[in-house]
Amino acid sequence: MSVKNDKSGFLQRLQTKWKLNSLLQVILVLLVFACTGFTILFIKNPILDFFGVEKGGFVNTVLYLLLVLPLYQIFLLIYGFIFGQFNFFWEKEKDFFRRIGRMFSKKK
Repeated sequence: MSVKNDKSGFLQRLQTKWKLNSLLQVILVLLVFACTGFTILFIKNPILDFFGVEKGGFVNTVLYLLLVLPLYQIFLLIYGFIFGQFNFFWEKEKDFFRRIGRMFSKKK
């Protein structure tokens, strides 16, 4: 097998899994994930430093979960809009919040 076939196979598997129309759309979605992660990498420490907490401590982890993770979700939507993939990420966000809601709903 050649490397090119492995890469295109990977992209095709993502296309099928995510139910996307083209390989270009898969690449755009991956680009959105990359830009979002890169942005969070740069804003995470200033946000946590603002609160003056120790790195790696319990408070740091709690602040990360309460502040940075929601920002990640917002940046996914912003970059999704910029790269024309807003609908894809909006559906993923709705699924994400449905799953969280199910965790807190009463089971009958």
